[in-house]
Amino acid sequence: MPSQLSYPGVYVEEIPSGVRTIGGVATSIGAFIGWAPKGSTERPDLVLSFADYERKFGGLSPKSLLSYAVYHFFLNGGQQAYALRVVAGDAKSGSVTIGDLTFTASSAGLWSSDYSVRVAPVGADRFRLEVLRAKVDGTPLKTAVPVEVFESLSVNPTDARFAAAVLGEQSSFVTVAVNGTTNPSDTTESLDGGEDGAILEPNTPAFQIAVGANLKRFERVDLFNLMAVPGEASAGVLQEVAAFCAAHRALLIADTIEKSFEAADSAKPEAGVTGDNAKNGAMYFPWVRSPDPLQQNRLREFPPSGFVAGIMARTDATRGVWKAPAGIDASITGAISLTEILTDKENGFLNIRGLNCLRVFPVYGTVVWGARTLQGNDEIGSEWKYVPVRRTALYIEESLFRGLKWVVFEPNDEPLWAQIRLNVGAFMNDLFRQGAFQGRTPRDAYFVKCDKDTTTQNDINRGIVNIVVGFAPLKPAEFVVLKLQQMAGQIQV
Repeated sequence: MPSQLSYPGVYVEEIPSGVRTIGGVATSIGAFIGWAPKGSTERPDLVLSFADYERKFGGLSPKSLLSYAVYHFFLNGGQQAYALRVVAGDAKSGSVTIGDLTFTASSAGLWSSDYSVRVAPVGADRFRLEVLRAKVDGTPLKTAVPVEVFESLSVNPTDARFAAAVLGEQSSFVTVAVNGTTNPSDTTESLDGGEDGAILEPNTPAFQIAVGANLKRFERVDLFNLMAVPGEASAGVLQEVAAFCAAHRALLIADTIEKSFEAADSAKPEAGVTGDNAKNGAMYFPWVRSPDPLQQNRLREFPPSGFVAGIMARTDATRGVWKAPAGIDASITGAISLTEILTDKENGFLNIRGLNCLRVFPVYGTVVWGARTLQGNDEIGSEWKYVPVRRTALYIEESLFRGLKWVVFEPNDEPLWAQIRLNVGAFMNDLFRQGAFQGRTPRDAYFVKCDKDTTTQNDINRGIVNIVVGFAPLKPAEFVVLKLQQMAGQIQV
């Protein structure tokens, strides 16, 4: 009813319908951790293409499995990822002091020695700054190339164009400390003193310590779905990363260190992640032989995690998160061969233990030929045996978690419960119509309960509303059994 009825006439009032559409979240945002020669070490950086990665992290590096994993992710269909660079404690940032200004490279590493800064006074109290690319991998260019230009900077802290504030917010290459109020002279100086420090390689104690110390930086990322530490196979690190993924409704894509069937059979790498967190991980074997652009496309062995993450993204886009990212459609772009060509029996022996295999088949080439989580061992009998089932559940959980924020602090009674059933039911019905669940009818495929049976008076007194959502997942046809018999002497009556 309108707030006040004062004059005779017609009053118009809009009544809320109670419909609050729940949108599905993204399902294939990658998250990669590793050593790189360039880039921020303070936070994961968003990259939307490999060109974006090149700009922020320096592109491919022969010492960086991270760079190749991101490259393979985008090559196989990935669209969005976060990359976190870890470095050793002895890595240093290049710097140079010009008058009262000390310029420092935005991140540690030898990369900064390829760059220079040029300053030129503009009037009595302002100056112009150019950041120049003067070398490529230590080789001087004939002409330095400007990569950033900042006009009318000031050394005055109260000025709107104060140099430290402007560069801190806008420069991708340098920061500046202003140690006085004297305007700099006209000069060009190189950023010297940058060092990579010790190269952090997977499966070494220094790298494992760095991953554990920096994993929490992904807390700042709003949403990621697929996490990989390319090449890392130690049980301790994978267990820690799997626990982090479980807390953030993401999936760990793990690599084996073993590259042959005999090594994988004896080491049992799939046993490295155990317990409840194993349902949020999947391990792939063997490594992939792919052309290395830095070595005239000669073949090099790479961990499969980057390839698989890209295939998951591609499958999500074309078929949906409920489709297993495996099969003849899950062809690995860029793969020429594998470190081990498995037979059917070898594949079967590893598969029942929950280790997903990559295979090479005539016509189809190199494909992903497994879709089990690290709880996929047949002896465990887990309900989260399959990757698509687990990822579908994570997708529903994250979507409802975000889509039901409006419920908080609403009056906890039947009108609210009815709205919840309406909105969650609409979301689940949309998934049913897309083919995400088993069943011929919505009643067979899912249910949504939120009423006096799920939320008791005691729950209401404690400020709790309970919503129960169930779904019948699609499970992959992992084994196709063809039965054939002869018809001999049958007489039709």
